[in-house]
Amino acid sequence: MTFSRQQVSLTDLKQPHHKEESMSQQPSVAVLGLGAMGHAFAANLLKKGFTVHGWNRTRARGEDLLAAGLDLAESPAQAVADADVIIAMLSDGDTTEGVFRQIENVLKPDAVLCQMGTIGVEKTDALVAHFARVRPDVVFIDAPVSGTKAPAENAQILVLASGDQARAQAVEPVFAAISKGVKWLGEAGASARMKLVINSWLIGMMQSLAESTRLAEEFGFSTDDLWQVLDGGPLAAPYARMKLAMIDSGDFTPQMHLIWALKDARLALEAANHSQLPALKNIADLWQQAVDAGYGEQDLAVIYQYLKDR
Repeated sequence: MTFSRQQVSLTDLKQPHHKEESMSQQPSVAVLGLGAMGHAFAANLLKKGFTVHGWNRTRARGEDLLAAGLDLAESPAQAVADADVIIAMLSDGDTTEGVFRQIENVLKPDAVLCQMGTIGVEKTDALVAHFARVRPDVVFIDAPVSGTKAPAENAQILVLASGDQARAQAVEPVFAAISKGVKWLGEAGASARMKLVINSWLIGMMQSLAESTRLAEEFGFSTDDLWQVLDGGPLAAPYARMKLAMIDSGDFTPQMHLIWALKDARLALEAANHSQLPALKNIADLWQQAVDAGYGEQDLAVIYQYLKDR
């Protein structure tokens, strides 16, 4: 199920107070983690007129949004105290767990807590169980996203949501403001699993694209030649075009850091109890070498450059 964008009817046009009423009914939102993705979420929510409280370990990450109306808190607890919906977009599972421990006792009754980072299956399941035990009134939504920095800035990500949708109505306008749609996948924890599936596919595609580009160059073809052939058939993918452009320019300004993609590969391998994933394991080992060689803070497409430099 996806949430549709708000539509304006003739009845709405006859009621000039409709917009003001709708704005007043918007939930108050807290965004914990103002890195690339969290910053984009906060900015889009502010553009849509939401009251937004933000927190980041490095305060400077959110200061550029102060003029737009962001209430930048000094602590996670302060940020969530008055929030109806909480978005957590933090770097890893341990960080997320630590921040959640700080806020669990100050969350408003019936608040909707959206865990949107990629933290893996084990940590997600543990947090779902923990909140069901200590704060059953809080609605825990497992909601990682498909998309990176640029799509997030343009509200073009897809939210993968799981949890009690019936109790999470307050999150509908929030997701509508930061995404192009929502895919509900069932009980909380399902989305963390699907996120690892799609990131495994993305990682495999990136490695294959890097190797195919190296082979094309050996045969005398340019990245543009490669894309023109892909674009003429069923193998074209906008993601591949974007990464080929990075490779062609040599500009690997991160949309998704190589080190975080490696983290996701490791999380997928850890969660795959009964599945053999030899290609993903080989990629993770290679990407670890690239990270160790100093490429980790660049976009994952930099794996092409690492292969070229070896």
